[in-house]
Amino acid sequence: MNPELHTLPNGQHHVACIMDGNGRWAESRDLPRTAGHTAGEENLASIVRASVQRDIGWLTVFGFSTENWVRPRAEVRHILGLHERLFGRVEELNDNNVRIRWIGRPFDSAESRTPRFVQRAIKKAIADTANNTGLVLTVAFDYGSRFEMMDAVRSARRNGTDIDITSVTQRLHDPDLPPVDVMIRTSGEIRVSNFLLWQAAGSAIYFTETPWPDLSANELDTALSLVGTA
Repeated sequence: MNPELHTLPNGQHHVACIMDGNGRWAESRDLPRTAGHTAGEENLASIVRASVQRDIGWLTVFGFSTENWVRPRAEVRHILGLHERLFGRVEELNDNNVRIRWIGRPFDSAESRTPRFVQRAIKKAIADTANNTGLVLTVAFDYGSRFEMMDAVRSARRNGTDIDITSVTQRLHDPDLPPVDVMIRTSGEIRVSNFLLWQAAGSAIYFTETPWPDLSANELDTALSLVGTA
């Protein structure tokens, strides 16, 4: 692991999660895929609480990618509703001193597809948790890492700035998002998809067969044990 990339205080690690396997979890129980997404949203709340207990500094989760819009319309509508509910958990977030952030295609960009009701929920959650000082929970919604990097490069060029590591980093969706210490990918997929490709350089990666709705605090501990070994 490159010590120059990881400058958070001891214990204040950045954990990133690709929350995969919700649909397969549901299908294995003869449930509709939407039930899996509901269970996944509920387990995210559990993982957030576990992260707070472990003094994790940053938790970034892949909520909805730029590629996910091609899913069946009913499934997309359900996921959108779950995200509205997720961003609406303000009381619980405040009780746990959790601050919400969001990364994704900017709402005012031509490419953005985030519905206005989700935009409103995101903005309200960010404002209502802005004074919290604990865990930073960043939700990637309508997010794609390649778009993020291309957008950063375009921004640097518009400003006549040299293209280098610093200029790109400063123009990412959230320049304050620190490098990832460990990335978790659930449900047996051995790939990182289009998620935090820039921020995860040098990070450890924990692959597990466990689907996201069943990911436990114990497996979170297993992933954290990889920090410092990459």
